[in-house]
Amino acid sequence: MSDLLQYLVSGLAVGCGFALLASGLVTVHRVSGTVNFAQGMFAVVAGLAAGSFLSAGLPHGVAEVAAVTAAGAVGLLTGLVATGKPGTGPRAALIITLGLGFVAYAVEIMVWGDGPRSHPGLGGTIQVAGAYVQRQHLLVIAATALVFTALGLFFSRTYLGKALSAAASNPYAARAVGMNVTRMGLAAFALGGVLGGTAGVLLTPMLPISFNSDVLLITNGFAAAILGGLNRPGLALAGALTLGVAEALVAGYLDASYQTVVALVLMLAIMIWQASRRTALDMEAAR
Repeated sequence: MSDLLQYLVSGLAVGCGFALLASGLVTVHRVSGTVNFAQGMFAVVAGLAAGSFLSAGLPHGVAEVAAVTAAGAVGLLTGLVATGKPGTGPRAALIITLGLGFVAYAVEIMVWGDGPRSHPGLGGTIQVAGAYVQRQHLLVIAATALVFTALGLFFSRTYLGKALSAAASNPYAARAVGMNVTRMGLAAFALGGVLGGTAGVLLTPMLPISFNSDVLLITNGFAAAILGGLNRPGLALAGALTLGVAEALVAGYLDASYQTVVALVLMLAIMIWQASRRTALDMEAAR
């Protein structure tokens, strides 16, 4: 029973990291219509940068905030390259983000090398119902809850959040009232960078990362995001938590090498279900 509880908590913590990545994907897609395959890169950059800042003597908190800020800047730069040129469509932007992810490999290897890196997080454990739970896991869960609450307030209470929502729901009407939709898209990329960076600094103490860790991260983040059709962060959160727990149980009771298979199978199953559901709705409408 104690092992099960440990697996559940660790799975929820990892799932929270996937949820932050998925929320970045959802934010960018809702505003710009682009599937940002560089989202995992933001987490890698922030995780590696946080380790460097800590090694340079910056205290915890300051180092992580600086790393997340750097990821936000990388997100803004990605948006400028992918969507800054007028007339760039979502498909072209998708290819550009994919290419930028490969370019980032070379930069990350030059700066941090090609070996996996980690940095210390919140140390120690606490005992819950006979199970020893890492404090870092609880920190990740609490931080994710705080971030999603802040996101909800941002989109519902602030002018920029409402502007992003307006640009997402009806870009033509947003342009008609003088709103710069391109700038809204860049703001969404920057926010996606911050969300991905937050995932990176929280997950790196638990899961050492290297330059190519973005593949695993984006696979899981995308699998969670498509549960909500890349438009609903609440469903993306639910999908990410389910995925994290499923992977933790598979690693704990079977083999850790099957974890990626879980994400791919879930993603494929959701896509097939959504496609069949859409086809059924189209056939019903045609009648």
